[in-house]
Amino acid sequence: MSRRIRSAALPVHRHSLLQFVLDGFLVAFAYLLAFWLRFDDGLPAKGPDAKYIHLFEHTIWWVVPLTLAVLAGFGVYERLWTYIGQRDFEQVAKGTVVTTLLVVGVIALTHPVIAVTHKAVPLPASVAVLFLLLMSALLSGTRFLIQLVTEGRIRNLRMAKGTREVLIVGAGEGGRLVVRELMRNPELRMQPVGFIDDDPRKRRLKDEYGLRVLGTTREDDLARVLDEIEPDEVIIAIPSAPGTVRAAVVGACRRRGIPVRTTPTVFEMLQDGAGQLRVTRQLREVRVEDILGREPVHMELERVGAYLSGKVVMVTGAGGSIGAELCRQISRVGPRKLVLVDHAEDNLFEISRELADERHVNVAVPVLADCKEDERMREVFAEHRPAVIFHAAAYKHVAMMEINPVEAVRNNSLATLLMARTAGEFGVETFVLISTDKAVKPATVMGASKALAEWAVEAMAARYPETSYATVRFGNVLGSSGSVVPIFRRQIAAGGPVTVTDARMERYFMTIPEAVQLVIRSGSLAEQSGEVFVLEMGEPIKILTLAETMIRLSGLEPGRDIAIEVVGARAGEKFQEVLLNPYERMQPTAAQKIIRAERPRLDPTWVRETFDHINLLVLEGDAAALAEHVSKLDAQRAAGGATAIDGLAS
Repeated sequence: MSRRIRSAALPVHRHSLLQFVLDGFLVAFAYLLAFWLRFDDGLPAKGPDAKYIHLFEHTIWWVVPLTLAVLAGFGVYERLWTYIGQRDFEQVAKGTVVTTLLVVGVIALTHPVIAVTHKAVPLPASVAVLFLLLMSALLSGTRFLIQLVTEGRIRNLRMAKGTREVLIVGAGEGGRLVVRELMRNPELRMQPVGFIDDDPRKRRLKDEYGLRVLGTTREDDLARVLDEIEPDEVIIAIPSAPGTVRAAVVGACRRRGIPVRTTPTVFEMLQDGAGQLRVTRQLREVRVEDILGREPVHMELERVGAYLSGKVVMVTGAGGSIGAELCRQISRVGPRKLVLVDHAEDNLFEISRELADERHVNVAVPVLADCKEDERMREVFAEHRPAVIFHAAAYKHVAMMEINPVEAVRNNSLATLLMARTAGEFGVETFVLISTDKAVKPATVMGASKALAEWAVEAMAARYPETSYATVRFGNVLGSSGSVVPIFRRQIAAGGPVTVTDARMERYFMTIPEAVQLVIRSGSLAEQSGEVFVLEMGEPIKILTLAETMIRLSGLEPGRDIAIEVVGARAGEKFQEVLLNPYERMQPTAAQKIIRAERPRLDPTWVRETFDHINLLVLEGDAAALAEHVSKLDAQRAAGGATAIDGLAS
């Protein structure tokens, strides 16, 4: 049964019964008062006008139930008065108007005959108007008074000692929600003093609590407001605010020693259930993800991930940072079964328990398995028969892979070939590989291993046309296990120094939830199997800037409190990462922030020969020969490993 049907079947919430009864008394009083005020000396008991007191007695018994039924039909009793808003007052107004019209209509049609006169007595127009006005005033006024008390505007006339003055950034729905929570909870000892908002239409306007928009986030305007108001704290209440806005606010506040907190982001609100948020409990410190992330794109996950609904979906590397977030978001679109594959027991346990205990997902099946093992993966495919696979299992740490090239290629390249081939053999509908910008013009073993993974997927797309293969390539994600952010956090916590390889080093960054959302969207974009999709990462960020920002977010000053040490670039490390190879052309897609990398199709024979040779080197464990061989593969691919862009070797 849908929520809408349940609401219609039970228009009065069980917790609203007291309100329902109180409204009955208010309606009866309004009806009586309307008759009373109609006459100068009250309702006459004698004389020609005595018929009206009998009309009142003759109709009151059905006017009150009729009014309550109409109000209930408009949804007035679906929630408590302590949580009502403007829409509820509008519903009360509509209900009173409809009720008055019905009462007038019923009396006019039934022509109630009064015993003392033996004649039909109509309802005076003045009584009908007074009834409408009095009923509206009593019902709305009572609600307003209760809301006034519960939201703290009376209790907060005398603020408790030690109350902190708070400036709210964002005068939209998020800002009003924060103010409402603070006013309802005086024990928090936080008093809103005004808003900061860039919308010129809101400037100098007062909200329902008398708070004004005092300025904008422009550097000079924000500085003026902070210096004039001198708030004890600033709260950023714009869930969708771009990183530039958050950075400007944080910078201005840090220079004045004003602490800054923020409400949950859009992604956090979606994951936690926006309707269940208690904002004051979820305020948190501003993180680097909030201010360095590019301006995010927000999709309706239920719509773009609808192709996963009712399907068996497999995620490899499910315990990693990307894989775990894939599991969280996929679980929201209603898969029939979510198969979590990982060879790390601890990571797999953590994500499976999170899904079961915190998110109440009962379709997740943890599978302890290694994607490099052919026989084991065939057992998993045969048992669960996945329809969609997101292959996120990979080794990510560049320096570690340089030391262990054999394992890098075995896990990132050969395992991907095995998974892609097995998916084709078992008739999987969609196979999506999670790749990296390091696969573009690779200068390290890790990058070359991911480039090989991309080629393996493209080759299997030619071999198994019934399966739709796609590769999604993007840059660094903030906070992932392979990101520099956790390293900087540990170094700052230890008192420094923070180590940066080179002042010229810059990288693309994106938040994990947004990257995963775009990966899910990419899975349904393929027009031709084997395509490579690239996520638009915005502008690259200098690693030195990232380090300085994280130090300042910790309340410290770079160079004074925490030293930054430049240690020099590692062998093969590029100063700038790019998202497209020279032989790839950028093509738009139907999805925002996702582009297609159009490139010459690979010769499947060349791919097979390449993997045969690499597999032999891996079996021999010849790390030096393997590292040398994979370093030359990209040049070979560009020179002779591909066919014409419109032709595909059979």
